[in-house]
Amino acid sequence: MAHSARTAATAAASLLAARLLRLPGAYWAAITTLVITQSSLGAALAVSWQRFIGTAAGALAGALLAGSPGPRALVFGAGVFLLGLLCAGIRADRSAYRFAGVTLAIVLFAPRAGPAWKIAFARFAEVSIGIGVALVSAVAWPEREAAPSPKG
Repeated sequence: MAHSARTAATAAASLLAARLLRLPGAYWAAITTLVITQSSLGAALAVSWQRFIGTAAGALAGALLAGSPGPRALVFGAGVFLLGLLCAGIRADRSAYRFAGVTLAIVLFAPRAGPAWKIAFARFAEVSIGIGVALVSAVAWPEREAAPSPKG
């Protein structure tokens, strides 16, 4: 029950924070919080860092590649390939690469009313809010370890 309450409160707080900043995809903050929320601060820090790196890389790549000529699928494939090389080069793990690819896809393919760089920045901001709220929650409201079951 405590885990459900902690998760629900944290996800709702990140959604409200992103809405307060009038971000167009505020739900991404809540989704990120749900992905990051872990049972320990150490686990939350590890996944948060990878998510942050991947989202930053994917948002930057999306902003740069959005105006590229040629078939969108080819531009996307090339972008995913280059993100893989970048993540390997900076020694980020595969989860960072996965988050980079997802962010790239959102920036390139999500319907938008404005320039791609605005979508990229909003996506990065939404995810960063979700990460921040999840980490604050992990510190302020740590989850207790389950008690070991008695041996019978």
